[in-house]
Amino acid sequence: MTITSPHNPKLKEIRKLAARRERARTGLFVAEGEDLVRAAADAGWAPVHLLAAAGSLLDGEEVEPALLAGASALGSGTRTIGVYEQRWAEPTGPRCVALWGVRDPGNVGTVLRAARSFGAGSVAIGPGCADPYGPKAVRASMGALFGVPLARVAAVEDLPGETVALVMREGEELRGPSDATIVVGAERTGLDAETVARCTRTAHIPIAGDSLNAAMAATVALYEFSRVPRG
Repeated sequence: MTITSPHNPKLKEIRKLAARRERARTGLFVAEGEDLVRAAADAGWAPVHLLAAAGSLLDGEEVEPALLAGASALGSGTRTIGVYEQRWAEPTGPRCVALWGVRDPGNVGTVLRAARSFGAGSVAIGPGCADPYGPKAVRASMGALFGVPLARVAAVEDLPGETVALVMREGEELRGPSDATIVVGAERTGLDAETVARCTRTAHIPIAGDSLNAAMAATVALYEFSRVPRG
């Protein structure tokens, strides 16, 4: 039977899950679009609910297209929405990347994508970060969210192995390969002095310009740590 009412409980739940506190309360999150839902299925994630507009390429409980678009947190007119249970793991290597105070959900999602591309063992979400299960982060991950273990950590001491604080123009030049944890700070302010002091060592990415944003810095560091030395 097609869902035809905006007051349907599943649509109400999807709209509520746009709020971080609701995601924290329920342990659920939303993935919008056929590509993300397909990525979840490929990674073995079963949806709690799967809703689809008529004509969607995926099977789900049918919903009138305007109602499904109205439930979207992204305003993208999506034709498929899945609701999933969040998964949290312990931070593990090799090449863990830890985010500290990264508040831009797009950057968090992009780091997840880079972590998957360069074989990171996990992504650790530290204090003050955007929710990786928020709508914009999920979308920016391009499905990598379903393939990279996510961890929550409160302190540098919770991270695996050697910890490398990534700080602009400080410490040694970043060189790989390495199985260390890369600690990346906020977009504008970087890592605070206390967090840097708790890391094993400090390193920087040599660049000609003023700065890299958090996602770009994490991507370059993951590439450097994963590459195979020549010769």
